[in-house]
Amino acid sequence: MIAPSILSADFARLAEEAAAVKGADWLHVDVMDAHFVPNLTLGLPVVQSLLAATDIPMDCHLMIENPGRWAPPYAEAGAYNVTFHAEATDNPVAVARDIRAAGAKAGLSVKPGTPLEPYLEILRDFDTLLVMSVEPGFGGQAFIPEVLGKVRAVRKLVDAGELSILVEIDGGINADTVEQAAEAGVDCFVAGSAVYSAEDPAAAVESLRRQALAASPHLRA
Repeated sequence: MIAPSILSADFARLAEEAAAVKGADWLHVDVMDAHFVPNLTLGLPVVQSLLAATDIPMDCHLMIENPGRWAPPYAEAGAYNVTFHAEATDNPVAVARDIRAAGAKAGLSVKPGTPLEPYLEILRDFDTLLVMSVEPGFGGQAFIPEVLGKVRAVRKLVDAGELSILVEIDGGINADTVEQAAEAGVDCFVAGSAVYSAEDPAAAVESLRRQALAASPHLRA
């Protein structure tokens, strides 16, 4: 699965930019509040407008404080998957329950420096694990390969039948990094500049998909 990130798109032409990645599996939307991360992007009104402009399932990544309050409305608006950060709440399972009750899949994200072990027991309460391969807050950063250990750990549990969860990665994914992420066990690849800086964004999506499939035994299974 390829999820183009509109963080790298032209914010003045978001409907057109969504149409430019026809064939993408999800459209990744980074919501930042300038508190949890040092950047401010967009919020629920823009997501609602995008939902009306595209039929690509919306993958909302909330880099915000207090997700218990703010996450469920994104699900209610029609987002397919709503992900929040483990570091932003003391009760991630309750937030996940509320997101699911509001009609969306629930995702948990961890920063590069956050160990996964404290959260392994609660992953069964989530549909998606989003592993950050850059520090959250800004696009265009270099991929941090050390985070792939988290991916491998979860892939092992999924392959053993102990866990059912989609593994997503976000940050620095491009033609040079997608294969190592796929080989480690990623299911869904968020790509921003690698897609939106291309002359043909839709073709860039398909190229990344082909690379991932070729590199990953579990995706070909």
